[in-house]
Amino acid sequence: MPEILINVSRGPLVECCHRGDAVAVNKQGRVLAYIGDPYKITYIRSAGKPLQTLNVILSGTAKRFDFSDAELSIMCASHYGEQFHRDTVAGIMEKIGLPIDSLLCGTTLSINPSYALELVSQHFELNPTNSDCSGKHAGMLATCVHTGLSIHDYTNETHTLQKDILKTVSTICEINEKHIKLGTDGCSVPVYGMPLYNMALGFAKFANPQDLDEEYKSACEQLFRAMNRHPEMVAGTDGFCTELLRCTHGKLAAKLGAEGVYCIGVKDRDIGLAIKIEDGNTNRTIGPTVLRCLDDLNVLTKEELNSLKKYRELDNTNNFGNIVGKVFPVFHLKTIEQST
Repeated sequence: MPEILINVSRGPLVECCHRGDAVAVNKQGRVLAYIGDPYKITYIRSAGKPLQTLNVILSGTAKRFDFSDAELSIMCASHYGEQFHRDTVAGIMEKIGLPIDSLLCGTTLSINPSYALELVSQHFELNPTNSDCSGKHAGMLATCVHTGLSIHDYTNETHTLQKDILKTVSTICEINEKHIKLGTDGCSVPVYGMPLYNMALGFAKFANPQDLDEEYKSACEQLFRAMNRHPEMVAGTDGFCTELLRCTHGKLAAKLGAEGVYCIGVKDRDIGLAIKIEDGNTNRTIGPTVLRCLDDLNVLTKEELNSLKKYRELDNTNNFGNIVGKVFPVFHLKTIEQST
């Protein structure tokens, strides 16, 4: 049973709560701490993008096209479709010699509601680079171009590209491909269902790849560096992923996934963390939940926690912007010692 992670108050009453599960694992596969079910099976959704993007490097694609850190970072992103995001994706497509409409991610408004309204008010003409997944798709298309694979059906789970990516994710998360449940993500590529434990393990190894073979080690280090050098690509202006990376100065690899999933790898601390909010809410649960977990794991300094203060506890406001309640965490991770 998922446990209550977040309460939402209005005046003197708690009128809503959000349940969830979370687990912290080291790269050797030992569970360090948890709340709820550490082996809950769910889809990793877009939290898996950094692991999927490893294939761009492993395949030799990144080297051939000399992708910059900014370009690699946006391949790991769920970006807001701001101008600099769209320009970066368009630049990748120009490098690989394909038109924008080759991207099969769909054409969507920004996942940032305020920026989406701004685009609507401007009568902005959307194209696939607006999609939060366009960077990932640009990386996939680049790999198809490099390896000579079809670009017209690259989203299909039977496509050689998707089989290669599945193998990469299976390897770093230490889970047999046959045990990964395949679904279709919002952007039409395969999405992977697996235990939170394996997601956390994958991110622990991603951030601390010293024991991996040289090829994987180099790819993990390159992507980790890219995300931290260009955190603005991973989400966007005032986005939680962007601010979490920016304020922790190269300590984390952190990525949001749809339906309340969040994964983190902690460099030099040998920790991977995976979170699932049961009801799929992200707007008011992810910041407080992530920061409570990181605080419990003693990952962040006081200065880092203070710089992220606005995400630790949120205001519940009315239509006039008046504070009428709070959104706050009500849990602590249980260590293995505490649970035995």
